[in-house]
Amino acid sequence: MRIVKRIAVTALLAMACASCGDVVRDGKSPVFLVVDQMEAAQGNKNTQFFNNLISDVITNVITPAPCSDTSPCPTVFNDLGRITLRLVPKDIGPTGTTVTPTTNNEVTINRIRVAYRRTDNRNTPGVDVPYAFETASTGTVPASGTLQLSFTLVRNDAKSESPLVQLRTNNTIIDAIADVTVYGQDRVGNDINATASIGVAFGNFGD
Repeated sequence: MRIVKRIAVTALLAMACASCGDVVRDGKSPVFLVVDQMEAAQGNKNTQFFNNLISDVITNVITPAPCSDTSPCPTVFNDLGRITLRLVPKDIGPTGTTVTPTTNNEVTINRIRVAYRRTDNRNTPGVDVPYAFETASTGTVPASGTLQLSFTLVRNDAKSESPLVQLRTNNTIIDAIADVTVYGQDRVGNDINATASIGVAFGNFGD
């Protein structure tokens, strides 16, 4: 009977750990960092954001002079990302009550990591996809409301390196996914992060 009881207790503990596993892995902060939206804009059209990105590896610019319609200037632009974040309490409280974050739960974002993967699972950096990189963009997610943060999603340098530089002279399109992870801390020093993904098509598209 003791053995049976021990097995039952172990099973219950395992179920309990499984149910709270995601919360534990998300860190000690009492709030979740939630991504409401992930968008991107081409570098030469940096006010036009969409839910996926057509990343042009080379853009023929016709202004200012000496660039013109008859003598365009091949130019490389970095592409922008924009992420919208909000906070949600982990403890939703008793039924019929509403729990809201406090100013102690405000999260300041200070670091962003961008990594790429292809939809065909050929994912060697510098061969199949651009190298992953980290960048800085700072903003604070308020206790109530949202934060919209902009950052570099595709670097200029990446368009001058393999595998993107080869796309300037051929008709190949690389379909990829950019995984964007934002890192920050709440007011009492708890680390917190969240990840979003967006589709990216790399190629030499018509200007």
